[in-house]
Amino acid sequence: MSEASTRVCFTKKSVTAIVAAHEAEQHSLKRALGWASLMAMGIGGIIGAGIFVLTGTAAANFAGPGVTLSFLLSGLACAFVALCYAELAAAIPVAGSTYTYTYVTLGEIFAWIIGWNLVLEYAAGAATVAVGWSGYFNRVLQGFGLGLPPEWANAFFASAHGAPVHGLFNAPAAGVVLFLTAVLVRGTTESATFNNVIVAIKVLVVLLVILFGAAHVTGANWSPLVPENAGDFGHFGWSGVVRGASIVFFAYIGFDAVSTAAQEAHTPQRDVPIGILGSLIICTVLYIAVAAVATGVVSYKDLNVPDPIALVMDRTGVSWLSWIVKFGAIAGLTTAILVLLFGQTRIFYAMAQDGLLPPLFARISPAFRTPAISQTLTGVAVALAAGLLPIDILDEMVSIGTLAAFALVCAAVIRLRASHPEMHRPFRAPGIPWLPVLGIGSCFALMAALPGETWLRLVVWTAFGLAIYGFYGLKHARR
Repeated sequence: MSEASTRVCFTKKSVTAIVAAHEAEQHSLKRALGWASLMAMGIGGIIGAGIFVLTGTAAANFAGPGVTLSFLLSGLACAFVALCYAELAAAIPVAGSTYTYTYVTLGEIFAWIIGWNLVLEYAAGAATVAVGWSGYFNRVLQGFGLGLPPEWANAFFASAHGAPVHGLFNAPAAGVVLFLTAVLVRGTTESATFNNVIVAIKVLVVLLVILFGAAHVTGANWSPLVPENAGDFGHFGWSGVVRGASIVFFAYIGFDAVSTAAQEAHTPQRDVPIGILGSLIICTVLYIAVAAVATGVVSYKDLNVPDPIALVMDRTGVSWLSWIVKFGAIAGLTTAILVLLFGQTRIFYAMAQDGLLPPLFARISPAFRTPAISQTLTGVAVALAAGLLPIDILDEMVSIGTLAAFALVCAAVIRLRASHPEMHRPFRAPGIPWLPVLGIGSCFALMAALPGETWLRLVVWTAFGLAIYGFYGLKHARR
Protein backbone atom coordinates (compact mmCIF):
# COMPACT_ATOMS: atom_id res chain seq x y z
CA MET A 1 0.00 0.00 0.00
CA SER A 2 1.33 3.47 -0.86
CA GLU A 3 2.23 6.05 1.76
CA ALA A 4 -0.63 8.30 0.59
CA SER A 5 -3.11 5.44 0.95
CA THR A 6 -1.79 4.60 4.39
CA ARG A 7 -2.54 8.10 5.63
CA VAL A 8 -6.26 7.80 4.91
CA CYS A 9 -6.74 4.15 5.91
CA PHE A 10 -7.52 3.89 9.61
CA THR A 11 -7.71 0.75 11.69
CA LYS A 12 -10.69 0.10 13.91
CA LYS A 13 -8.61 1.28 16.86
CA SER A 14 -7.53 4.59 15.34
CA VAL A 15 -10.54 6.70 16.32
CA THR A 16 -10.48 5.37 19.89
CA ALA A 17 -6.74 6.00 20.07
CA ILE A 18 -7.03 9.58 18.88
CA VAL A 19 -9.85 10.31 21.30
CA ALA A 20 -7.84 8.79 24.15
CA ALA A 21 -4.78 10.83 23.19
CA HIS A 22 -6.74 14.06 23.20
CA GLU A 23 -8.31 13.21 26.54
CA ALA A 24 -4.88 12.43 27.98
CA GLU A 25 -3.48 15.74 26.74
CA GLN A 26 -6.45 17.77 27.92
CA HIS A 27 -7.47 15.88 31.04
CA SER A 28 -7.43 19.10 33.04
CA LEU A 29 -10.36 20.63 31.14
CA LYS A 30 -13.20 21.06 33.58
CA ARG A 31 -16.60 19.69 32.64
CA ALA A 32 -18.53 22.80 33.67
CA LEU A 33 -20.99 23.34 30.81
CA GLY A 34 -24.54 22.06 30.68
CA TRP A 35 -26.84 22.02 27.66
CA ALA A 36 -28.17 25.51 28.49
CA SER A 37 -24.67 27.02 28.54
CA LEU A 38 -23.77 25.23 25.31
CA MET A 39 -26.95 26.48 23.67
CA ALA A 40 -26.11 30.00 24.86
CA MET A 41 -22.63 29.59 23.38
CA GLY A 42 -24.16 28.57 20.05
CA ILE A 43 -26.58 31.51 20.06
CA GLY A 44 -23.73 33.83 20.98
CA GLY A 45 -21.67 32.55 18.06
CA ILE A 46 -24.55 32.76 15.58
CA ILE A 47 -26.04 36.15 16.45
CA GLY A 48 -23.59 38.73 15.11
CA ALA A 49 -22.81 40.34 11.78
CA GLY A 50 -25.26 38.04 10.02
CA ILE A 51 -28.34 39.52 11.64
CA PHE A 52 -27.04 43.05 12.24
CA VAL A 53 -25.39 43.59 8.82
CA LEU A 54 -25.99 40.95 6.14
CA THR A 55 -29.78 41.13 6.39
CA GLY A 56 -29.58 44.50 4.61
CA THR A 57 -26.87 43.49 2.14
CA ALA A 58 -28.73 40.39 0.94
CA ALA A 59 -32.09 42.17 0.72
CA ALA A 60 -30.82 45.24 -1.16
CA ASN A 61 -28.58 43.43 -3.64
CA PHE A 62 -30.08 40.00 -4.24
CA ALA A 63 -33.37 38.88 -2.69
CA GLY A 64 -35.48 41.90 -1.76
CA PRO A 65 -38.14 41.05 0.85
CA GLY A 66 -37.55 37.43 -0.19
CA VAL A 67 -34.51 37.52 2.11
CA THR A 68 -36.81 35.87 4.65
CA LEU A 69 -36.93 32.85 2.32
CA SER A 70 -33.13 33.07 1.97
CA PHE A 71 -32.74 32.70 5.72
CA LEU A 72 -35.14 29.74 5.67
CA LEU A 73 -33.13 27.98 2.92
CA SER A 74 -29.85 28.58 4.71
CA GLY A 75 -31.31 27.37 7.98
CA LEU A 76 -32.51 24.16 6.31
CA ALA A 77 -29.06 23.50 4.82
CA CYS A 78 -27.49 24.12 8.23
CA ALA A 79 -29.95 21.70 9.84
CA PHE A 80 -28.57 18.83 7.70
CA VAL A 81 -25.01 19.79 8.62
CA ALA A 82 -25.86 20.37 12.30
CA LEU A 83 -27.25 16.84 12.68
CA CYS A 84 -23.97 15.48 11.28
CA TYR A 85 -22.02 17.75 13.62
CA ALA A 86 -24.09 16.50 16.56
CA GLU A 87 -23.28 12.85 15.80
CA LEU A 88 -19.54 13.52 15.46
CA ALA A 89 -19.36 15.77 18.52
CA ALA A 90 -21.14 13.19 20.69
CA ALA A 91 -19.09 10.26 19.35
CA ILE A 92 -15.74 12.08 19.39
CA PRO A 93 -16.07 14.53 22.30
CA VAL A 94 -12.72 16.26 21.95
CA ALA A 95 -11.71 19.83 21.21
CA GLY A 96 -10.87 20.72 17.63
CA SER A 97 -14.18 20.80 15.81
CA THR A 98 -14.11 20.22 12.05
CA TYR A 99 -10.34 19.89 11.73
CA THR A 100 -10.17 17.07 14.30
CA TYR A 101 -13.19 15.22 12.89
CA THR A 102 -11.74 15.31 9.38
CA TYR A 103 -8.28 14.17 10.49
CA VAL A 104 -9.83 11.24 12.37
CA THR A 105 -12.14 10.10 9.57
CA LEU A 106 -10.78 11.22 6.19
CA GLY A 107 -7.05 11.66 6.72
CA GLU A 108 -4.29 14.21 6.60
CA ILE A 109 -4.76 15.84 3.20
CA PHE A 110 -8.46 16.45 3.85
CA ALA A 111 -7.64 17.76 7.32
CA TRP A 112 -5.24 20.23 5.71
CA ILE A 113 -7.90 21.41 3.24
CA ILE A 114 -10.38 21.83 6.08
CA GLY A 115 -7.87 23.68 8.25
CA TRP A 116 -6.91 25.98 5.39
CA ASN A 117 -10.56 26.75 4.63
CA LEU A 118 -11.20 27.41 8.31
CA VAL A 119 -8.87 30.38 7.88
CA LEU A 120 -11.61 31.82 5.68
CA GLU A 121 -14.25 31.05 8.30
CA TYR A 122 -12.39 32.56 11.24
CA ALA A 123 -9.99 35.20 9.87
CA ALA A 124 -12.18 36.50 7.04
CA GLY A 125 -15.16 36.14 9.35
CA ALA A 126 -13.50 38.37 11.94
CA ALA A 127 -12.78 40.95 9.23
CA THR A 128 -16.41 40.81 8.06
CA VAL A 129 -17.75 41.35 11.57
CA ALA A 130 -15.24 44.18 12.09
CA VAL A 131 -16.61 46.00 9.01
CA GLY A 132 -20.12 45.68 10.45
CA TRP A 133 -18.84 46.89 13.84
CA SER A 134 -17.36 49.94 12.11
CA GLY A 135 -20.72 50.85 10.56
CA TYR A 136 -22.51 50.85 13.92
CA PHE A 137 -19.62 52.62 15.66
CA ASN A 138 -19.60 55.40 13.07
CA ARG A 139 -23.39 55.83 13.35
CA VAL A 140 -23.00 56.27 17.12
CA LEU A 141 -20.32 58.91 16.50
CA GLN A 142 -22.62 60.66 14.03
CA GLY A 143 -25.27 60.78 16.73
CA PHE A 144 -22.86 62.87 18.78
CA GLY A 145 -21.86 64.99 15.77
CA LEU A 146 -18.46 63.27 15.52
CA GLY A 147 -18.79 61.14 12.38
CA LEU A 148 -15.57 60.10 10.67
CA PRO A 149 -14.70 61.36 7.16
CA PRO A 150 -15.95 58.85 4.52
CA GLU A 151 -12.42 58.09 3.33
CA TRP A 152 -11.51 56.76 6.81
CA ALA A 153 -14.76 54.88 7.41
CA ASN A 154 -14.89 52.91 4.13
CA ALA A 155 -12.65 50.30 2.55
CA PHE A 156 -10.43 51.23 -0.38
CA PHE A 157 -12.29 48.79 -2.65
CA ALA A 158 -15.78 49.58 -1.34
CA SER A 159 -18.80 50.46 -3.48
CA ALA A 160 -22.43 51.30 -2.83
CA HIS A 161 -25.33 50.68 -5.24
CA GLY A 162 -22.77 49.87 -7.93
CA ALA A 163 -20.89 53.16 -7.56
CA PRO A 164 -17.42 53.38 -5.97
CA VAL A 165 -17.14 54.90 -2.51
CA HIS A 166 -14.28 57.32 -1.98
CA GLY A 167 -12.67 55.33 0.81
CA LEU A 168 -9.04 54.93 1.74
CA PHE A 169 -9.03 52.70 4.80
CA ASN A 170 -11.72 51.53 7.22
CA ALA A 171 -9.91 52.76 10.34
CA PRO A 172 -12.51 51.73 12.98
CA ALA A 173 -12.66 48.16 11.59
CA ALA A 174 -8.89 47.77 11.63
CA GLY A 175 -8.62 49.50 15.00
CA VAL A 176 -11.02 47.20 16.84
CA VAL A 177 -9.23 44.13 15.42
CA LEU A 178 -5.84 45.37 16.64
CA PHE A 179 -7.25 46.26 20.06
CA LEU A 180 -8.83 42.83 20.54
CA THR A 181 -5.65 41.18 19.26
CA ALA A 182 -3.72 42.95 22.03
CA VAL A 183 -6.28 41.71 24.56
CA LEU A 184 -5.91 38.13 23.33
CA VAL A 185 -2.11 38.31 23.31
CA ARG A 186 -2.13 39.26 26.98
CA GLY A 187 -4.60 36.48 27.70
CA THR A 188 -8.35 36.32 28.20
CA THR A 189 -10.46 34.38 30.69
CA GLU A 190 -13.90 33.51 29.41
CA SER A 191 -16.62 32.15 31.64
CA ALA A 192 -19.96 30.61 30.85
CA THR A 193 -21.64 33.19 33.07
CA PHE A 194 -20.13 36.13 31.18
CA ASN A 195 -21.07 34.59 27.84
CA ASN A 196 -24.62 33.97 29.02
CA VAL A 197 -24.98 37.63 30.00
CA ILE A 198 -23.75 38.87 26.61
CA VAL A 199 -26.05 36.43 24.82
CA ALA A 200 -29.00 37.61 26.90
CA ILE A 201 -28.25 41.23 25.89
CA LYS A 202 -28.03 40.33 22.19
CA VAL A 203 -31.24 38.29 22.25
CA LEU A 204 -33.01 41.09 24.13
CA VAL A 205 -31.92 43.60 21.46
CA VAL A 206 -33.18 41.30 18.70
CA LEU A 207 -36.52 40.80 20.44
CA LEU A 208 -36.90 44.58 20.89
CA VAL A 209 -36.27 45.06 17.17
CA ILE A 210 -38.95 42.49 16.34
CA LEU A 211 -41.55 43.75 18.83
CA PHE A 212 -41.21 47.50 18.22
CA GLY A 213 -40.42 47.20 14.53
CA ALA A 214 -43.53 45.09 13.86
CA ALA A 215 -45.71 48.06 14.82
CA HIS A 216 -44.15 50.18 12.04
CA VAL A 217 -44.31 47.67 9.19
CA THR A 218 -45.76 48.89 5.90
CA GLY A 219 -47.24 46.02 3.92
CA ALA A 220 -46.42 47.70 0.60
CA ASN A 221 -42.71 47.21 1.32
CA TRP A 222 -43.23 43.44 1.12
CA SER A 223 -44.77 43.60 -2.37
CA PRO A 224 -43.60 41.86 -4.38
CA LEU A 225 -42.04 39.35 -1.97
CA VAL A 226 -39.66 38.21 -4.72
CA PRO A 227 -38.80 41.18 -7.00
CA GLU A 228 -38.53 40.53 -10.72
CA ASN A 229 -35.16 39.28 -11.90
CA ALA A 230 -32.90 42.08 -13.12
CA GLY A 231 -31.71 40.09 -16.14
CA ASP A 232 -28.88 37.98 -14.78
CA PHE A 233 -28.56 35.13 -12.29
CA GLY A 234 -28.64 36.12 -8.65
CA HIS A 235 -29.98 39.66 -9.00
CA PHE A 236 -33.52 39.28 -7.65
CA GLY A 237 -36.07 36.73 -8.78
CA TRP A 238 -35.84 33.21 -7.36
CA SER A 239 -32.18 32.97 -8.32
CA GLY A 240 -31.67 36.04 -6.14
CA VAL A 241 -33.33 34.27 -3.22
CA VAL A 242 -30.89 31.36 -3.63
CA ARG A 243 -27.90 33.68 -3.94
CA GLY A 244 -29.19 35.56 -0.90
CA ALA A 245 -29.23 32.24 0.96
CA SER A 246 -25.58 31.67 0.06
CA ILE A 247 -24.75 35.19 1.31
CA VAL A 248 -26.62 35.00 4.62
CA PHE A 249 -25.23 31.51 5.23
CA PHE A 250 -22.45 33.38 7.03
CA ALA A 251 -25.04 34.24 9.65
CA TYR A 252 -25.30 30.61 10.78
CA ILE A 253 -21.72 29.41 11.00
CA GLY A 254 -21.36 30.06 14.73
CA PHE A 255 -23.14 26.84 15.74
CA ASP A 256 -19.93 24.85 15.23
CA ALA A 257 -18.47 26.68 18.25
CA VAL A 258 -20.52 24.33 20.43
CA SER A 259 -18.59 21.30 19.18
CA THR A 260 -15.27 22.84 20.24
CA ALA A 261 -16.44 22.73 23.86
CA ALA A 262 -17.39 19.04 23.84
CA GLN A 263 -14.70 18.09 26.38
CA GLU A 264 -16.03 20.68 28.82
CA ALA A 265 -19.66 19.52 28.75
CA HIS A 266 -21.22 17.71 31.70
CA THR A 267 -22.67 15.00 29.47
CA PRO A 268 -21.38 15.68 25.94
CA GLN A 269 -23.35 12.82 24.39
CA ARG A 270 -26.58 14.57 25.40
CA ASP A 271 -25.63 18.22 25.93
CA VAL A 272 -23.73 18.87 22.69
CA PRO A 273 -26.50 17.78 20.28
CA ILE A 274 -29.03 19.82 22.29
CA GLY A 275 -26.72 22.83 22.21
CA ILE A 276 -26.09 22.62 18.46
CA LEU A 277 -29.64 21.94 17.31
CA GLY A 278 -31.32 24.17 19.90
CA SER A 279 -29.22 27.22 19.08
CA LEU A 280 -29.77 26.71 15.35
CA ILE A 281 -33.57 26.46 15.68
CA ILE A 282 -33.84 29.53 17.94
CA CYS A 283 -31.61 31.67 15.73
CA THR A 284 -33.39 30.65 12.51
CA VAL A 285 -36.72 31.83 13.94
CA LEU A 286 -35.16 35.10 15.13
CA TYR A 287 -33.43 35.70 11.77
CA ILE A 288 -36.60 35.22 9.74
CA ALA A 289 -38.55 37.53 12.06
CA VAL A 290 -35.87 40.28 11.95
CA ALA A 291 -35.60 40.05 8.15
CA ALA A 292 -39.39 40.37 7.83
CA VAL A 293 -39.49 43.41 10.12
CA ALA A 294 -36.49 45.10 8.46
CA THR A 295 -37.90 44.80 4.94
CA GLY A 296 -41.34 45.81 6.19
CA VAL A 297 -40.23 49.01 7.93
CA VAL A 298 -37.70 50.12 5.27
CA SER A 299 -37.77 49.50 1.52
CA TYR A 300 -35.23 46.81 0.69
CA LYS A 301 -33.62 49.23 -1.78
CA ASP A 302 -32.46 51.42 1.13
CA LEU A 303 -30.94 48.65 3.25
CA ASN A 304 -27.51 48.43 1.59
CA VAL A 305 -25.78 50.18 4.51
CA PRO A 306 -23.26 48.88 7.08
CA ASP A 307 -25.84 49.17 9.89
CA PRO A 308 -29.27 48.25 8.46
CA ILE A 309 -30.93 47.35 11.78
CA ALA A 310 -29.95 50.73 13.26
CA LEU A 311 -31.45 52.37 10.16
CA VAL A 312 -34.66 50.40 10.67
CA MET A 313 -34.90 51.56 14.28
CA ASP A 314 -34.21 55.16 13.24
CA ARG A 315 -37.15 54.95 10.82
CA THR A 316 -39.46 53.85 13.63
CA GLY A 317 -38.89 57.18 15.38
CA VAL A 318 -38.27 55.47 18.74
CA SER A 319 -35.00 57.25 19.48
CA TRP A 320 -34.19 55.52 22.78
CA LEU A 321 -34.61 52.10 21.15
CA SER A 322 -32.35 53.10 18.29
CA TRP A 323 -29.56 53.85 20.75
CA ILE A 324 -30.08 50.53 22.55
CA VAL A 325 -29.83 48.67 19.24
CA LYS A 326 -26.64 50.51 18.28
CA PHE A 327 -24.86 49.88 21.57
CA GLY A 328 -26.19 46.31 21.76
CA ALA A 329 -24.92 45.61 18.24
CA ILE A 330 -21.49 47.06 19.07
CA ALA A 331 -21.23 44.91 22.21
CA GLY A 332 -22.37 41.77 20.40
CA LEU A 333 -20.13 42.30 17.40
CA THR A 334 -17.14 42.98 19.65
CA THR A 335 -17.46 39.61 21.36
CA ALA A 336 -17.98 37.92 17.98
CA ILE A 337 -14.69 39.38 16.67
CA LEU A 338 -12.93 38.28 19.85
CA VAL A 339 -14.16 34.68 19.53
CA LEU A 340 -13.26 34.47 15.82
CA LEU A 341 -9.73 35.83 16.38
CA PHE A 342 -9.32 33.41 19.27
CA GLY A 343 -10.56 30.45 17.23
CA GLN A 344 -8.31 31.21 14.28
CA THR A 345 -5.09 30.96 16.28
CA ARG A 346 -6.29 27.76 17.97
CA ILE A 347 -6.80 26.16 14.56
CA PHE A 348 -3.28 27.26 13.60
CA TYR A 349 -2.04 25.88 16.93
CA ALA A 350 -3.62 22.46 16.30
CA MET A 351 -2.21 22.30 12.77
CA ALA A 352 1.25 23.31 13.98
CA GLN A 353 1.08 20.67 16.72
CA ASP A 354 0.43 18.11 13.99
CA GLY A 355 3.41 19.44 12.02
CA LEU A 356 1.34 20.80 9.15
CA LEU A 357 2.44 24.37 9.91
CA PRO A 358 5.76 25.69 11.27
CA PRO A 359 6.20 25.41 15.07
CA LEU A 360 6.08 29.22 15.23
CA PHE A 361 2.27 28.96 15.18
CA ALA A 362 2.29 26.66 18.22
CA ARG A 363 4.83 28.67 20.23
CA ILE A 364 3.45 29.81 23.57
CA SER A 365 4.58 33.08 25.12
CA PRO A 366 6.22 32.34 28.51
CA ALA A 367 4.96 35.67 29.84
CA PHE A 368 1.29 35.48 28.76
CA ARG A 369 0.82 31.73 28.13
CA THR A 370 -0.85 32.48 24.80
CA PRO A 371 0.23 31.90 21.17
CA ALA A 372 1.33 35.53 21.08
CA ILE A 373 3.28 35.47 17.79
CA SER A 374 0.52 33.62 15.92
CA GLN A 375 -2.12 35.90 17.45
CA THR A 376 -0.21 39.03 16.45
CA LEU A 377 0.37 37.88 12.86
CA THR A 378 -3.27 36.88 12.53
CA GLY A 379 -4.48 40.18 14.01
CA VAL A 380 -2.38 42.30 11.65
CA ALA A 381 -3.54 40.32 8.59
CA VAL A 382 -7.21 40.54 9.65
CA ALA A 383 -6.89 44.28 10.37
CA LEU A 384 -5.52 44.90 6.87
CA ALA A 385 -8.34 42.85 5.31
CA ALA A 386 -10.97 44.72 7.35
CA GLY A 387 -9.48 48.07 6.40
CA LEU A 388 -9.12 47.44 2.68
CA LEU A 389 -11.85 45.00 1.61
CA PRO A 390 -15.64 45.65 1.49
CA ILE A 391 -18.05 43.45 3.38
CA ASP A 392 -19.53 41.76 0.28
CA ILE A 393 -16.18 40.26 -0.81
CA LEU A 394 -15.31 39.20 2.74
CA ASP A 395 -18.71 37.62 3.36
CA GLU A 396 -18.70 35.64 0.11
CA MET A 397 -15.23 34.26 0.89
CA VAL A 398 -16.33 33.22 4.38
CA SER A 399 -19.46 31.54 3.03
CA ILE A 400 -17.77 29.54 0.28
CA GLY A 401 -14.93 28.38 2.54
CA THR A 402 -17.30 27.34 5.31
CA LEU A 403 -19.68 25.57 2.91
CA ALA A 404 -16.75 23.51 1.61
CA ALA A 405 -15.76 22.62 5.17
CA PHE A 406 -19.32 21.67 6.13
CA ALA A 407 -19.62 19.40 3.09
CA LEU A 408 -16.57 17.47 4.33
CA VAL A 409 -18.15 17.16 7.80
CA CYS A 410 -21.13 15.43 6.19
CA ALA A 411 -18.76 13.18 4.23
CA ALA A 412 -16.96 12.35 7.49
CA VAL A 413 -20.19 10.96 8.97
CA ILE A 414 -20.67 8.63 5.99
CA ARG A 415 -17.01 7.55 6.18
CA LEU A 416 -17.10 6.88 9.93
CA ARG A 417 -20.34 4.88 9.69
CA ALA A 418 -18.70 2.67 7.05
CA SER A 419 -15.25 2.30 8.65
CA HIS A 420 -16.36 2.01 12.31
CA PRO A 421 -19.88 0.56 12.38
CA GLU A 422 -19.21 -0.88 15.86
CA MET A 423 -18.42 2.52 17.36
CA HIS A 424 -20.68 3.70 20.18
CA ARG A 425 -22.74 6.67 18.98
CA PRO A 426 -24.70 8.31 21.82
CA PHE A 427 -26.44 10.49 19.24
CA ARG A 428 -27.18 9.03 15.83
CA ALA A 429 -28.16 11.36 13.00
CA PRO A 430 -31.30 10.02 11.30
CA GLY A 431 -31.56 8.96 7.68
CA ILE A 432 -27.96 7.90 7.03
CA PRO A 433 -26.62 8.10 4.34
CA TRP A 434 -29.33 10.34 2.83
CA LEU A 435 -29.14 13.06 5.47
CA PRO A 436 -25.41 13.81 4.94
CA VAL A 437 -25.94 13.47 1.19
CA LEU A 438 -28.61 16.18 1.45
CA GLY A 439 -26.16 18.22 3.52
CA ILE A 440 -23.44 17.89 0.90
CA GLY A 441 -25.90 18.68 -1.90
CA SER A 442 -27.23 21.74 -0.05
CA CYS A 443 -23.71 23.06 0.56
CA PHE A 444 -22.71 22.66 -3.07
CA ALA A 445 -25.99 24.21 -4.26
CA LEU A 446 -25.34 27.31 -2.15
CA MET A 447 -21.72 27.40 -3.32
CA ALA A 448 -22.92 27.22 -6.94
CA ALA A 449 -25.09 30.29 -6.38
CA LEU A 450 -22.07 32.43 -5.47
CA PRO A 451 -20.45 34.62 -8.15
CA GLY A 452 -17.74 33.24 -10.42
CA GLU A 453 -15.11 35.60 -9.02
CA THR A 454 -15.72 34.14 -5.55
CA TRP A 455 -15.03 30.66 -6.93
CA LEU A 456 -11.87 31.98 -8.56
CA ARG A 457 -10.69 33.38 -5.23
CA LEU A 458 -11.41 30.00 -3.60
CA VAL A 459 -9.43 28.16 -6.28
CA VAL A 460 -6.47 30.52 -5.87
CA TRP A 461 -6.68 30.26 -2.07
CA THR A 462 -6.86 26.44 -2.16
CA ALA A 463 -3.97 26.21 -4.64
CA PHE A 464 -1.87 28.45 -2.40
CA GLY A 465 -2.72 26.26 0.59
CA LEU A 466 -1.89 23.03 -1.24
CA ALA A 467 1.46 24.53 -2.25
CA ILE A 468 2.26 25.18 1.42
CA TYR A 469 1.20 21.64 2.27
CA GLY A 470 3.34 20.21 -0.52
CA PHE A 471 6.46 22.16 0.39
CA TYR A 472 6.14 22.00 4.18
CA GLY A 473 3.27 20.00 5.70
CA LEU A 474 3.84 16.82 3.70
CA LYS A 475 7.44 16.59 4.95
CA HIS A 476 6.97 17.68 8.56
CA ALA A 477 3.64 16.10 9.53
CA ARG A 478 3.70 14.05 12.73
CA ARG A 479 1.70 11.00 11.76
